[in-house]
Amino acid sequence: MTTSIKAVRRMPVWAKVLSAVVLVFVLLLAGLRLAVLPGLGDIFGEETNDRSGPALLESIQDMSRYEAASGNFQVVVDLEKDTKYLPDAIKGTRVLYVGAGTVDAYVDLGKIAKDDVTVNKDRTTATLRLPHSALGKPALNPDRSYAVSKQRGIFDRITDLFSDNPNDEQAVQKLAARHIGDAAKESGLTARAEENTTAMLKGLLGSLGFTTVTVTYDT
Repeated sequence: MTTSIKAVRRMPVWAKVLSAVVLVFVLLLAGLRLAVLPGLGDIFGEETNDRSGPALLESIQDMSRYEAASGNFQVVVDLEKDTKYLPDAIKGTRVLYVGAGTVDAYVDLGKIAKDDVTVNKDRTTATLRLPHSALGKPALNPDRSYAVSKQRGIFDRITDLFSDNPNDEQAVQKLAARHIGDAAKESGLTARAEENTTAMLKGLLGSLGFTTVTVTYDT
C-alpha cells in the first residue's frame, strides 16, 4: 500500500496535466453523445430562454426605388475544403447546402432629372426618360435554406468542440448568394422590371388624363 501511494505522489507534473486534459476531453465527448441521442435531452431539463434586448432603430432612409420585379431562386452548393498530404477523414470538410432566396429588380426614380420629363401644353402627352433597372442584393430565405449533409475530418470535429460556432455556415451561405446573384443576371429580371415600370407609369399618367405616354430608358 505504501509503495502505490508513493508512486502516485511521484507522478510527473506533465502526466497529471495530460490526465486532466484527457478526462475533460472524454467528458466533452460523452456530453456530446448524450446530446445527440434521441430522448435523452429531457433528462437534463434543458430549456431555451430568449434574453435578447429590444431592437434599436439606427437610421431611416427615404426610398425612391420602384421595386418592379422579384425572382425566386434555388441553388445546391457543394463546398469541399481539402488539406494537402492529409486524407479527408483526418482533415477536411464537405458541405452540401440548399440555398433559396430572392433577388429584386428596381428602377431608381430618384435619379430622374427635370429634363427627363417632358409634357405638352395641353397635358395630354408625356415623355419620360428613366435610368435602366438594376438588381438588388440576393436575400437568402432561412426558412427554405438548409444543410443537406456535413462531412468533417477528425481534426475538424475536435476543433468544433472548442469553437464558439461549430455549425458556422457563413462561407457556404455567401457562395449560395453569389450563385443566386449570377443566376439573376441571366434571368431577364431587369427587362421584366422595365416592362412593369412602363406599365405602371402609363396607367398612373393615364388616370391623370394623359392620352399618350412614352417611356424610354438610358442606354
